[in-house]
Amino acid sequence: MERKLAAILCADVFGYSRLMGDDEEATLHTLTSQRKLIDSAIEQHHGRFVNSAGDSVLAEFASVVEAVNCAVEVQAGLKVENASFAPERRMEFRIGVNLGDVMVEGDRSTGMG
Repeated sequence: MERKLAAILCADVFGYSRLMGDDEEATLHTLTSQRKLIDSAIEQHHGRFVNSAGDSVLAEFASVVEAVNCAVEVQAGLKVENASFAPERRMEFRIGVNLGDVMVEGDRSTGMG
């Protein structure tokens, strides 16, 4: 099995279950809007969207510098978007970046995160 070195960006929403419990429709609307910002940043920083489940995002980058720059850009953009929400309705993403070996099977990378 082929292996390669990759930077992996993982993101999820802090307090997502509480937000959904308070107002599902508003939470999904906000998540959709903020995912557009995240997906755009991943593309601009030469990343590859890998997977998403609920409020999480997993992306792969050839460069750890690009992954970290993407994370910083996302956090700055989300800060601006969140400014218009009441504190209890803000959607704050936790973002981590990991550099390590991933296994490659066709178009899929596994063993990341």
